[in-house]
Amino acid sequence: MYHKISNQLCQCGTPFYCYDLSLLRSTLGAINLEIEGYPFVVHYALKANANPVILREIVNAGVGADLVSGNEIMAAIEAGFDPNKMAYAGVGKTDWEIETGIDKDIYCFNVESVPEMEVINEIAARKGKTMGIAIRVNPNIDAHTHRYITTGTNEDKFGIDIPMLDEVVEKAMNLSNIHLRGLHFHIGSQITSLEPYKMLCEKVNKLVDHYEKNGVNFEMIDVGGGLGIDYEKPEENPIAPFHDFFAVFKNGLKLREGQKVHFELGRSIVAQCGALISRVVFVKENSVKKFVILDAGMTDLLRPALYDAHHKIVNLTSQESDMETYDVVGPICESSDVFACDEQLPITRRGDLIAILSAGAYGESMASSYNMRNLPGSQFVG
Repeated sequence: MYHKISNQLCQCGTPFYCYDLSLLRSTLGAINLEIEGYPFVVHYALKANANPVILREIVNAGVGADLVSGNEIMAAIEAGFDPNKMAYAGVGKTDWEIETGIDKDIYCFNVESVPEMEVINEIAARKGKTMGIAIRVNPNIDAHTHRYITTGTNEDKFGIDIPMLDEVVEKAMNLSNIHLRGLHFHIGSQITSLEPYKMLCEKVNKLVDHYEKNGVNFEMIDVGGGLGIDYEKPEENPIAPFHDFFAVFKNGLKLREGQKVHFELGRSIVAQCGALISRVVFVKENSVKKFVILDAGMTDLLRPALYDAHHKIVNLTSQESDMETYDVVGPICESSDVFACDEQLPITRRGDLIAILSAGAYGESMASSYNMRNLPGSQFVG
């Protein structure tokens, strides 16, 4: 998508995020094609990117919303998402956030503990409402992703361990202002192997069988999201492997009549449509390295500093054919403010424009004003 970035667009000042809306629409179209005719409901995880223009495109595709804060509820409502397609997850929902979800009649809370369930029941009773919930289960599946984005093992703070689940389900069935809709799972993010999802299907089937035998039937199963994208070759693989992903659940889940499967996709929807555009401030050389110093830093794109993540980096303006090895860094007063080490780029000079690709997810949404820096702007093509 960086080929669409014009010099005129870059006159707005760097750094900024550039989004290819045509690629976003193609991605959403690929998802809808795969789920057509199946009892599948896709929710978009707003935490990946809540830019209002992005949200409007996703609403137009008929996708629901996966939420993790009260402000995300309000942003989803403002963008036009259907409250009946909104699910709210997270281990630390505050009372005002729970009240907001109940007031807006969202589809369900994905509940992570008994105390949370009791508070939801209490607030719903006070408001004279019955609130739908799904119980988040920790299936103890290692998704083989970065430790900071693994969410489904017994070491993680999320969900309820399977040995404790019977007691929690029984509790939910006996609370007067709670409607137990189903079970919720989420095992991690940037998952590039399908094996963890196959393991998840096996655990889901066993649990649904177990509860059906005990007279508990679920209207929905939420299997989360986490599907990874190709950060190294984004031009070759601009759309995530949705066909293979959804096929796992089409073939692996034993659904009951009327039962629906919910998904929470974020990164795989928006990551490839966004790039962070920056300008080279200086090229610096010491006794062992050459540094390309950008006007963008970890305040604009945190993933490399937080996860040691790598994004493909492109020099948009260099006319050189010879390559050099650089560390690409930002201006922030932190040694972790590094986008890439030993990166091969055409000979790069002060003033060159740099695109950091695959930055549409967890880029703009995680930006901060540390060092009293301005937040990055956004521009759109397509």
